[in-house]
Amino acid sequence: MFLRSCLFAIALLPGAALANDTMADLKTGGLSYVQTLDIEMVKEDLFISREEIRVDYIFRNTTDKPVSGIVAFPMPDITGSPESNIAMSDMQADNFLGFSVTQDGEPIKVQLQQRAIANSLDVTDDLAEQEVPLLPFADATAEALADLDDAVAADFVERGILFNYAYDDGNGMQDHRTPLWTLRSAYWWKATFPPGRDIHVSHRYKPSVGGTVAVTLLEDGKPQGERFEEYKARYCIDDSFVKATQKLPPPSDDGRATYTEAWISYILTTGNNWGGPIKSFTLTVDKGDPANLISFCGKGVKKTGPTTFQMSAEDFYPEKDLDILILQRAQDE
Repeated sequence: MFLRSCLFAIALLPGAALANDTMADLKTGGLSYVQTLDIEMVKEDLFISREEIRVDYIFRNTTDKPVSGIVAFPMPDITGSPESNIAMSDMQADNFLGFSVTQDGEPIKVQLQQRAIANSLDVTDDLAEQEVPLLPFADATAEALADLDDAVAADFVERGILFNYAYDDGNGMQDHRTPLWTLRSAYWWKATFPPGRDIHVSHRYKPSVGGTVAVTLLEDGKPQGERFEEYKARYCIDDSFVKATQKLPPPSDDGRATYTEAWISYILTTGNNWGGPIKSFTLTVDKGDPANLISFCGKGVKKTGPTTFQMSAEDFYPEKDLDILILQRAQDE
């Protein structure tokens, strides 16, 4: 088992439209070195909070010659759908997580590669030819799709690139052209690691925070049911967390939940892409508000402050990715 349990928090992103009571999170992770295993990760300090993910690395070239190659940060896939309801801090920007990176304290100029995939086929050029932006949920994309020639739109529907979503807004039936493609993005840059010198690389971005508008992990107030079993396996919920959840205040007089769920997912296993184990690994999670509850899988997790929890390991091979469950106080509107 990878991590053991504790207490942490997060709100549904402000301003994000909710089609139902659940917003899905997007899995993010760390850097991948895609050419050689001659570079080892000497140290990784990973910090996760509602507002920011920070990862600070020390890399070392284990050979006696300079090693050059490509370092990449894979962005999470974004898939269009009539029913999509995902947590993104910026629906309009290609850099929707606000990713930035430095090496030895200096900003790195990165390249962005983006491809659109529909029915397992690359349709990037098809969209570019019609001047349709690739980000499925951007306003500019919706406007471009609305302006498509009907024949082109029909072809896109037939090929699974688009879906015509019909709805009644009170003024009769309306057709809305909805993206079905998946956007795959990655930031990358060329890096050279000289022998005999540690290289410090840091990157920052805003996490994708999913969740619900109520606490749903218990069934009739008890730790039972299929959903609870799923949460127990995913977040390592223990008896103390269940008892704390059962003591949370009931909904207010107007029916509003006093606590909501929030989720953050992080792909830890990218740390296995480098040469050997992570020599020194530290994970710090900040739950935000002392009144919030948190549970995640971990080993040797310690409370280090009113809202922070930390795990450390030596010669660390990540065995599974990290999923964090937060029960947070509902925000006043």
